[in-house]
Amino acid sequence: MSTAVKETWNHNWIDGRQAASSATLEVFDPSNGQEIGRIPDLESERVTEAVDAASAAFPEWSVLPAQARAAFLEEWASLLVREKKTLGELLSREQGKPLTEATGEIEGTAAIIRWYAEESKRAYGEIIPASNPGQQLLVYREPVGPVALITPMNFPAATVARKVAPALAAGCTVVLKPAETTAMTAIAMFGYLQQTGIPRGVANLVTGVPSRIGAQLMADFRIRKLSFTGSTQVGKTLMAQAAVTVKRVSLELGGNSPVIVFPDADLDKAAAQIVGNKFENCGQVCNGINLAYVHRDVHEALLGKLLPLVRNLKAGAGSEPGTDIGPLINDRALAKVERLVNDAVAKGAKVLTGGERPSGEAYAGGSFYLPTLLDGVTSEMDLTREEIFGPVLPILVFDTESEVVKRANATRYGLAAYVFTSDFARIHRLIQKLESGNIAVNGTSLAYAQAPFGGIKESGVGREGGRHGLEEFSVLKYVALTTG
Repeated sequence: MSTAVKETWNHNWIDGRQAASSATLEVFDPSNGQEIGRIPDLESERVTEAVDAASAAFPEWSVLPAQARAAFLEEWASLLVREKKTLGELLSREQGKPLTEATGEIEGTAAIIRWYAEESKRAYGEIIPASNPGQQLLVYREPVGPVALITPMNFPAATVARKVAPALAAGCTVVLKPAETTAMTAIAMFGYLQQTGIPRGVANLVTGVPSRIGAQLMADFRIRKLSFTGSTQVGKTLMAQAAVTVKRVSLELGGNSPVIVFPDADLDKAAAQIVGNKFENCGQVCNGINLAYVHRDVHEALLGKLLPLVRNLKAGAGSEPGTDIGPLINDRALAKVERLVNDAVAKGAKVLTGGERPSGEAYAGGSFYLPTLLDGVTSEMDLTREEIFGPVLPILVFDTESEVVKRANATRYGLAAYVFTSDFARIHRLIQKLESGNIAVNGTSLAYAQAPFGGIKESGVGREGGRHGLEEFSVLKYVALTTG
């Protein structure tokens, strides 16, 4: 790739202008390990400039009518749809997911932005019945202030939209720090946002060493809220740092999401849905299935349906026609998956398909791992306690409903859970008993723009999506007004 192309996204966005740095970070194509671009490793002084810009722009942006803010979001979404082919190719190249998935993510990103453009017009306050004559009790909903947004690598467009769109819609100004491995997609998206004519300083983007930038943003008292998606370990660190200046936080963290298949389930539907969920984005999905609990009575039958589906998944570069599953994001992620599978096999798990890196020239230099189905998995294996975040589906057997609920809840995580059953009474029992922020019944789709998404326990704080996601970026101001 030419130097000119590599430098295309080697800038940040501060105060409506491109911002560069003498220090840079390399971006690699995970399908072959080759450098495809560079991004700034921004100096602390420039990060401060981004906060300066967001702080200066906040007073004017926060009082702009909701319809005016919505117009900028609507135009941004239209530009992303217009450029979805270019953006999809960029996203696929730096993240690794198949081109069809990448292009679909851009379309979904635009839909999220449009939803919040509309929802911005419905940030209602309240009038409370007063206790005294000549008095009114009023509750105003106001934007929290300049906010810091930190996004992960697995959905480099959609997670940007799920944070930036509601923040801007609520009247906040933003400083976005995207994942350094997939920042070019966010940089390109912000370029189109600037093309809408949005006021300078409203939307800023910085890149660099995550721990340094994160700590700096958390230490700045002018940043009034953090919204972070990533690992539980990093989330805890940021939460502690945010406490120093009492920032509000929204954290979407790790998961250990179970799927539970009962004997009365539609096994064909369950198998197709489970494989679709588990192997999307090479298993790098925060609410992706981590463990499959299958009732003993249908264990062999479900395996018979899962195995051909998993075997038929084609691993390859995202740009290759027919690719179902791309590479993991980097060698570190690959090493973790290998460690977890090797530990499971050493402790008695059986590899039904996959369980290794693919061989051949087409995979040379890439961080590929074959779609893997494991049977005979037990709770002593590390992958039952750690988030796999890779293309591995472990099968565990259970006998009773009470047993599987206890096992599914025996984790410090609580992000998502999936249930397949036709028993209406059981559905309602499990909704009440499963310790999870999100539950899908007889399906595996959870992320919708209009619905609140988030975890409990060590899977997070707060919600993204729906009106709840907009409210996360607002504060309440109560006024007791005496008029007589």
